[in-house]
Amino acid sequence: MMSYDNENIFSKILKGEIPCDKVYEDENVLCFKDINPIAKIHVLIIPKDKYISFNDFVANASSEKISYFFKTVEKIAKKLNVVDSGYRIITNHGMDANQEVPHFHLHLLGKENLGGIKYQ
Repeated sequence: MMSYDNENIFSKILKGEIPCDKVYEDENVLCFKDINPIAKIHVLIIPKDKYISFNDFVANASSEKISYFFKTVEKIAKKLNVVDSGYRIITNHGMDANQEVPHFHLHLLGKENLGGIKYQ
């Protein structure tokens, strides 16, 4: 397994070296707007701890951190007012999924019918 790259873009955002358009932040989670949105609402949600991918996160984070993260995703969906209308959550793991940033993250998309949107 590869080791965590402290110079990936999300690590730099967490360190304050690169700015982001924050939607939500607490001691464990950061949510910010995607710079290349593919839907009216397109945010990225990341844990502040160093996990390379979804598999790394669920294999190595505590049950409490995993639960907290996903409960926070639901809190962010409420804050963005997409719970009633619906939303999509996407995460990529590894090369075949075209994971571009080696820091576990979710894309949350919403505020429009997502049937025609193709995520790459």
